[in-house]
Amino acid sequence: MSGTSLDGLDFATCRFSFKNKKWEFEILKSATFTYNRDWKKLLENAPELTSAELLKLNQSFGKFIGEKVNEFKQDFPVNIDLISSHGHTVFHQPEIGLTYQIGDGAQIAQITGITTISDFRSTDVALGGQGAPLVPVGDKYLFKEFDYCLNLGGFSNISYDEKGKRIAFDICPVNIVLNYLAEKKGSLFDKDGILGSKGNINIKLLEQLNKLPYYAANPPKSLGREWVEKSFLPVLLSNKLNQDDIFRTVYEHIAFQIGKTLKINGRALLSGGGTHNSFLLERLKKYTEADLVIPDFQIINYKEAIIFAFLGLLKVSGEINCISSVTGASRDSSCGVVHFT
Repeated sequence: MSGTSLDGLDFATCRFSFKNKKWEFEILKSATFTYNRDWKKLLENAPELTSAELLKLNQSFGKFIGEKVNEFKQDFPVNIDLISSHGHTVFHQPEIGLTYQIGDGAQIAQITGITTISDFRSTDVALGGQGAPLVPVGDKYLFKEFDYCLNLGGFSNISYDEKGKRIAFDICPVNIVLNYLAEKKGSLFDKDGILGSKGNINIKLLEQLNKLPYYAANPPKSLGREWVEKSFLPVLLSNKLNQDDIFRTVYEHIAFQIGKTLKINGRALLSGGGTHNSFLLERLKKYTEADLVIPDFQIINYKEAIIFAFLGLLKVSGEINCISSVTGASRDSSCGVVHFT
């Protein structure tokens, strides 16, 4: 898994079993390969590449993933049945039928010698869906004891059951914007929210952010880097405020939007890098009475990687792994492209 916050490649080796009509999983090994400066720059600038350059990057990134898989499974005496690779999202504009994740699955399969499933979003978009979020299938079957599953990654997204249907959508940007603001202050990210806690909330800016049209739209809906650049950042840049106050106001905006979404006093399982941000959690608790459950570090850091492994398993088993009530597609589907060795 490679997320929009560009932290690195998340790997999780999982064993799945189906017992008593219930899916169970075990994490055997996990790790993150942090991107060096060159890879981070390449992925960051990918949307600006020519078509030929982007195809070349797709191939070289797939090769990079395959090499890292081989490195990851060294001295690990477990037979790997398959690889599920989300890749890295370069474009996500489902409203015009466009979503594109780089990381050529054929390269991964041939370098590792392991059957690889990739390109998990295109089929759903072709069926008129958002192609996102995809993790709710895993939430439904692997974490069903929770009322909500809330991910705090590049974007925050939520998943829950309502009247027998799975509902899920992106709520608002989180680390994709917090990291952007931290970099303006010379840091890669805002550890524990220390940088963002220094300023004062600007009510005018907070109201402007909360009035962005996306928040009034009903699900299914999803966010991408393009929306941040087109709709979110211009609001920040148009306000002649000091950086501390902008930073502090963005934290309040994130907490408000997430809190507004947690409607009932149920149990919410948290995951994603934002779960480590103590100031963000402190602000979030001001806006919701839900019980925010912080799991062990492997679930926090690798939940999405675990679920993509599960989606790959469902794909090769010929089972549904993408729910239309979540994405808005014309029907449920089994998404992903299988690359045999």
